[in-house]
Amino acid sequence: MTTNPTADRHARNDTALLSTPFTSHARAREVIEGVDLAGRRAVVTGGASGLGAETVRALAAAGAEVTIATRRPRSAERLVQELSITGRAGRVRAEALDLSDLASVDAFARAWRGPLDLLIANAGIMALPTRSLTPQGWEMQLATNYLGHFALATGLHAAMRDAGSARIVVVSSGAHLGAPLDFEDPHFERRPYDPWVAYGQSKSADVLFTVGARRWAADGITANALNPGYILTGLQRHLDADTMRAFGVMDDQGNVKPLPYYKTPEQGAATSVLLAASPLLRGVTGRYFEDNQEARTVQGREDEPGGVAAHARDSQAADRLWEYGTDALRTAR
Repeated sequence: MTTNPTADRHARNDTALLSTPFTSHARAREVIEGVDLAGRRAVVTGGASGLGAETVRALAAAGAEVTIATRRPRSAERLVQELSITGRAGRVRAEALDLSDLASVDAFARAWRGPLDLLIANAGIMALPTRSLTPQGWEMQLATNYLGHFALATGLHAAMRDAGSARIVVVSSGAHLGAPLDFEDPHFERRPYDPWVAYGQSKSADVLFTVGARRWAADGITANALNPGYILTGLQRHLDADTMRAFGVMDDQGNVKPLPYYKTPEQGAATSVLLAASPLLRGVTGRYFEDNQEARTVQGREDEPGGVAAHARDSQAADRLWEYGTDALRTAR
């Protein structure tokens, strides 16, 4: 018997989970086949490589004008060139954005002109081996994965409102299941730093952000989060060889190979693209998806894998985080 009213409410709502006809390993372009995004404008953070690049490819192929927001715009040159010569893709460009630097986020948002239809919060860092802080004193994973994206969405709020039916898509992770956001010590000032706990709580914060964004529904803005699944990308760059071997994706000779159930980057990007562009998601907000389906709410790590933790869908925690993030942005100005 559960004792958390919020969890009970979400459990009841799970009886009406949204389902789609797409399989767990559907490709990004497959989930929006036939969708015309001509005239729509998108920003994809971390869009120069990995899941972000596949998201950019799918949205541009459907006709969207896509801005790749990345720390190093030159790293996106090859992708921009690739899409510029197809003749059918929407215009793609790259602009500088460092999510860990609130001044960079503010500059990006201030420079934006016109409406914004799609904001895909894809960029992220994982399992930094040592505790690292931003100049504002935020733990680096929480600052990059959550606060930077919250600041970006806040800065672009008017542009999304002007679009009339904008969507925010936040790439979270199954790692959130075991790590609620610790509001009492979010930056590991008193508790021992743990790379995976820090990563997990940043991804819980990502989901809570989409729950808190319900306050923007009257502006026509929806926000949903997702777990892309297991994929080998640059996200694993901070993991040492022993950790990669423990995960079963590196052999004794140092060769990296995905396990049978892993997805390709294009398959991993499918849920992001589904939430960003599919008509099946019109008007849907504050939900969490995995494998191209809405996920059930769970109370913790259960026997069955997957799901979204009740602590990440708690509306009171979402409101508390919204105020905490807003205060951080106000202080940084």
